[in-house]
Amino acid sequence: MNSTVTRYFEAFNAKDTDAMLECLSDDVAHHVNEGKIRIGKALFAEFCTHMSRCYDEALTDMVVFVNADGKRAAAEYIVNGTYLETDAGLPEAHQQTYRLPTGSFFDLEDGKITRVTTYYNLADWMAQVSA
Repeated sequence: MNSTVTRYFEAFNAKDTDAMLECLSDDVAHHVNEGKIRIGKALFAEFCTHMSRCYDEALTDMVVFVNADGKRAAAEYIVNGTYLETDAGLPEAHQQTYRLPTGSFFDLEDGKITRVTTYYNLADWMAQVSA
């Protein structure tokens, strides 16, 4: 199952939303930091479209952990980004760059990701793009 999570992040870094969606179950639960839970690939795809418009991000320093039965996984990494377009309710975008430690947690079933939960320090991000 580690390969599913690895493929998911490789697709993210390649900016290949379709390849990311291939890693997800149809009813994936997407738990967004500071946001509502989105259920299903369609809402995940909408989220990715929004994020791509507002942010240009690449993930580095990736470490992936998978439990013994392969049903749960976690990843720790750094998000290296540029804030491209102002996101509603957030500071104005001026091409600011940021570097943000982040963690994601996954449930896996039959080779697909059924839950993605992502956490980062929003106050840290706000400070970086407001500086």
